Amino acid sequence: MDSLGRSRRKKAHAVCVPHPTQGHINPMLKLAKVLHSKGFHITMVNTEYTHKRLLKSRGPHSLKGIPSFRFETIPDGLPEPLLDATQDIPSLCDSTRRTCLPHFTNLLTKINNSHAPPVTCIVADGVMSFTLDAARQLGVPEVLFWTPSASGFMCYVQLQQLFQKGLIPFKDSSYLTNGYLETTIDWIPGIKEIRLRDIPSFIRTTDSDDFMLEFLRWECGRAREASAIILNTFDAIEHDVLEALSSILPPVYSIGPLNLLVKDIDDEDLNAIESNLWKEEFECVEWLDTKEPNSVIYVNFGSITVMTSEQLVEFAWGLANSNKTFLWVIRPDVVGGGNVVLPREFVEQTKNRGLLSNWCPQEQVLAHPAIGGFLTHSGWNSTLESVCGGVPMICWPFFAEQQTNCRFCCKEWGIGLEIEDVKRDKIESLVRELMDGEKGKQMKDKALQWKELAKTAASSPHGSSFLNLENLIREVLLCKSVKN
Repeated sequence: MDSLGRSRRKKAHAVCVPHPTQGHINPMLKLAKVLHSKGFHITMVNTEYTHKRLLKSRGPHSLKGIPSFRFETIPDGLPEPLLDATQDIPSLCDSTRRTCLPHFTNLLTKINNSHAPPVTCIVADGVMSFTLDAARQLGVPEVLFWTPSASGFMCYVQLQQLFQKGLIPFKDSSYLTNGYLETTIDWIPGIKEIRLRDIPSFIRTTDSDDFMLEFLRWECGRAREASAIILNTFDAIEHDVLEALSSILPPVYSIGPLNLLVKDIDDEDLNAIESNLWKEEFECVEWLDTKEPNSVIYVNFGSITVMTSEQLVEFAWGLANSNKTFLWVIRPDVVGGGNVVLPREFVEQTKNRGLLSNWCPQEQVLAHPAIGGFLTHSGWNSTLESVCGGVPMICWPFFAEQQTNCRFCCKEWGIGLEIEDVKRDKIESLVRELMDGEKGKQMKDKALQWKELAKTAASSPHGSSFLNLENLIREVLLCKSVKN
């Protein structure tokens, strides 16, 4: 074997497997890029449907990769949707758990029989734990990357306790409206107290066999079998919860914000690989360039949130009546079961101070000096990107652990205001408070403090996340011995 062949065989090779939804693919791609910059050969494994969507949004040659950063696919087991939209989450979770393992195992065999270096470790999304069985068969370490906040993940880990204490499932549907959600819990490790309404939304069921509750309890149980857990957060912002997680799970490494770690990568070809499932419209950045600092409220409810037509109209008039300049990202599928129709009067009234977009380069937008606030669904990626931009938030959580993130933004970190009722006067009032009010100024100051702490965590050579990443690679990903 020539020297090039020998060096290929020696190179560490990480297979990265995201859950096939936008909020999970983005951080996994960032992590894969960071590992590549540390010398790993990377194979990124998307589902076939996700791969097609990426090619459609990014261009037919966008996933060719580079010789040491390749893309492969496996089927997700579902019929392909007619619309270019996120698949039904419970169906997707059920199908990947039941059907993906043999396809993944075959793919690993194919990779190991190719010219690529042999697979030396697997990094999989926390809810793609079927990969643990494949890692065990192969005799390589596997790290599970849970993409929620540490606080959101801790709440998932405690679902079994909530069951055992009889707090969930709810006895009947009246529990959603009779004040039961205000019940305070003070026994979750690392969290001083939290209301039931702040626990991930999957608990809001009367069905003891609810699929998502069963699925998440199962996946949290599987987390204990991993070689380690990775979280995209940083020590300063979730210290107590991270400490508590470390006492009950395999080693936990907080290595975020990944969007800061990935900025240090100086590789044009690698940086060209992106993961947006919708085509980005960059005109909004040029539009922001014409605006005054801290003058624009940015509105984006992420890749999954759906609302009613009535809620869309209330948000529209709340923004219009605030008299603030706004950039509003409205996905074509944001209205559940219907079309996006904005009142003609709203469009006419705001045409000189509002910009509507289907999708945008969010990190770039949140880092722009013109942005003064962010009206968000409180997804963890969006929350972290807002923290890194020093941008305070108005929070309208939709589902999953977005409720938990909202609670921490508003009550613990001092950088959020919660929308409890989607009414135009409430939205107008919150936008004005965020952009002009005394509370808004305090939140902006606090957001800038967290921005500096995030930057410090991700900085070489002493940042907590920078060091945690180095330790993860040395202690786990390059480790030869694996516990079975």
